[in-house]
Formats: sequence, structure tokens, C-alpha cells
Amino acid sequence: MKIDLTDTTSSKINKALVQGRRAIGTPAVGMVLTLVIVTDEENAYDALKAANEASREHPSRTLVVIRRAARSPRDRTTSRLDAEVRVGVEAGTGETVVLRLYGEVINHAQSVVLPLLLPDAPVVVWWPVNAPLDPSNDPLGSLAQRRVTDTYAAEQPIHELAARAEAYHPGDTDLSWTRITPWRSMLAAALDQVTCKVTSVEVEGEEFNPSCELLAMWLADRLNVPVKRSISTGPGLTSVRMETDCGPIVLGRSDGSLATLSVQGQPDRAVALKRRETAELIAEELRRLDPDDTYASALKFGVERLGEPASQTTAPPAGQPADEPKKAAPAKKAPAKKAAAK
Repeated sequence: MKIDLTDTTSSKINKALVQGRRAIGTPAVGMVLTLVIVTDEENAYDALKAANEASREHPSRTLVVIRRAARSPRDRTTSRLDAEVRVGVEAGTGETVVLRLYGEVINHAQSVVLPLLLPDAPVVVWWPVNAPLDPSNDPLGSLAQRRVTDTYAAEQPIHELAARAEAYHPGDTDLSWTRITPWRSMLAAALDQVTCKVTSVEVEGEEFNPSCELLAMWLADRLNVPVKRSISTGPGLTSVRMETDCGPIVLGRSDGSLATLSVQGQPDRAVALKRRETAELIAEELRRLDPDDTYASALKFGVERLGEPASQTTAPPAGQPADEPKKAAPAKKAPAKKAAAK
């Protein structure tokens, strides 16, 4: 069922939601969270499609906020809110409200969204494109427990990673980080099977793909070894090579679907590492609403530190310079019989 509202208010939208639920015979609200999608008209369809598919696993009220640019000075001073309410088959297993903001109300989107949030339910805000540099201080981001961005959609992904690290707040996450979950799981499982020490790592992937940098920073942060970032033709991540004192461990994927895990002394194994759709990534992020400390640690490691020598794990004692040589041990005393003979 679809209900169109022109020049409306948040209270009228709430009444339309109740009316729609009654019309399809489900007056009770059975949703577990509110997903707020902040996007533009160009990307709204793809984002909403992904959210509807993810709602099969996480029934939610989806609010799509679209800021419409005014074409004339007169329109910029005139505020208007148009809404499209979808319930039933049109909205998957939840409810969907598409909000189009015009004029001055564009700068006050939080006042429109706040009355439409589900009571006593967590809020997740997702920016498919054009995410703010500091999501936690954004008026809409401040309403949420989780804030999802995607540095892959940025014009300068590597600079965007640095900005995300400076402005990180618990609850922030990145779909570029979510994309490497299967890689991280497979690499951790491979290291659990051997007792070798990793000495260096090389991460290979296409240029301007922040997932490669995030994986490299995660490995450098966890293993405390130098990690080299190499460029390939893709698609996406193509290879991770870990040099160990027992021989190399290589996880390579050249076709974006099937990977091969090679461990010294073991037969090669085929591993399914398919590049996932946005709906799967969003569904994964909605499974956990607590801060991702592992992501925070990898993000704050810093792209500029990749390739540096591993840091020393032990610091010199307080008050002693790092380059001060150790004092020689005192010489042992001669045995008593030999001393008497002399």
C-alpha cells in the first residue's frame, strides 16, 4: 500500500502509517529499529532497495531523507515537506517513509525525523553518499546509536579515511570495513592453523579502494609487522601475502568470487570470497549495535604508517637511554685451591 502526502507534517505522516497498517490488517508494530537513510535523488532507489532486502532479516521502519535543491531564490525561502508512505508488500517486512525536503526545512531535517522514530528502539543512520566528515556531530547522526558511512563512494577515499580517524566516535562504522569481514575471518583462521611467526605482509588490490587500506591497517595493528600496499587491476582486493618463518601464506582472489588459500606444506584450498551486495553489508551492520572497537583500532593506526618497520614491543627502563649499553657482568672468582697455589 502506498500513500502520497504533499506539503505535509510529521503528525500527518504518523497518522498515515497507522491508517496503512490498519488497511493491511497489521495494526501492531513489530519492528526492531529505525533505519534513517540520508541520500540524494540519484542514489535513493538503490539505497532503498538494499534496505528493503535487509529488512527481511531486520524488520525496521525505514526513513529516507532526500534534500531537494531549490531552483530559484523564492523556492529557497519556502519550506515544504512531501512524503510517500509505504506499508505491506511495498515496504518489505517493515515500513518505509520517503521524505523529500524543500527550502529552509532542508537545514532542519532532524526536526522532521525525530517524531517518526520508533519509541524505545535503536536508531541507525546510513549515508550511502556524501557523508559528513564528522557523523556523530551531524544533527541526524546525533540521534543514532550507529552511524554507517561508505568511504568507497567518496571522491578521495584515502583522505576520507584520515578524516574518519580524526572524528571517530563510538558507533561509527564504514561499509568499506564491512566488505573485508570474510577476508579477516579467513586470514585469522589460516594463522590459527600454524605456529609460525609473521614477519611481513603485502596487501594487493585496486587503486582508490579503501577496503585495501583498512585491511592493511588491521593486519599492521594486530601483527605489529610492516605491511606493504600494492596496486592491482582488481576487482577489489586481489591478494594478501604473509611472509612467515615457516614459509609464505597467500590468500589470492583474481576473479572477485573464488579465492585460493596457499599455506607452506599444505595443499592449496579453494575458498568462496564473493564480492557482496550492499544489502548483505547493511544486514551485517544491523546485527550489532554496539561500538566496533576493532574497526576503531585499525582506523586510528593511520594509512601513513603502512610499510613502516614494526614498533618495539619493549621499552627501556625509566631513566635509562634507549641506546645505553648494558653493563658487563662481574667476573667470577677463581676457585679457592687455585688461588692458594698461586
